[in-house]
Amino acid sequence: MNMDENSMAYVHLTKDDLLGSYSWKGGFDLLNIVLIGISNELPVHDEKCDRHRLLSALLSMELTVDEKIGIIKSEYDISVNDELRKDVSVMCNLSQGIRERTVAERDETIILNMHGKGYTLDQIAECVEKSIDEVGTIIEKREPVLA
Repeated sequence: MNMDENSMAYVHLTKDDLLGSYSWKGGFDLLNIVLIGISNELPVHDEKCDRHRLLSALLSMELTVDEKIGIIKSEYDISVNDELRKDVSVMCNLSQGIRERTVAERDETIILNMHGKGYTLDQIAECVEKSIDEVGTIIEKREPVLA
C-alpha cells in the first residue's frame, strides 16, 4: 500500500473459545490479555486440554508443591531440578499469600461494616473469629483521624 493513499482501518479483537465457553464481562479491546478460567478441579490430561491442565496445576491453590512437581514430571516429561522446584515453591507461597490477603481484606470489610452498623467489638470478634484486640486494631487503623 502506498502511504499517499487514503486509508481507514478498523482493528479489533475478538474472543475465540478454545476450550469451553465463558461469558467474560468487559470489553475485548485491550491488547495482550489472555483469559484463563481455572477451576478447583484439574481438567483431565488429554491432548485437547494439555496446556490448560498444566496451567491449572501450576496455579492451583489446592495442590502441594510435590503434587505439582509430580504432574510436571510424569505428564509433561519436564525434567525437574532444584531451581524449578524452588520456582514452583515460590509460586505456591505467592498463591497462599494472595489467598490470605483476600481473606484479610474481606474480614476487614465485614468488621468495618458491622462497626458502622453499631455492632459491639465482642459481637464483631465472635462473628469473624478474631480477638477483640484484633478487631479494635482494624477499626482504629481504618477510622479517619479528626483534626
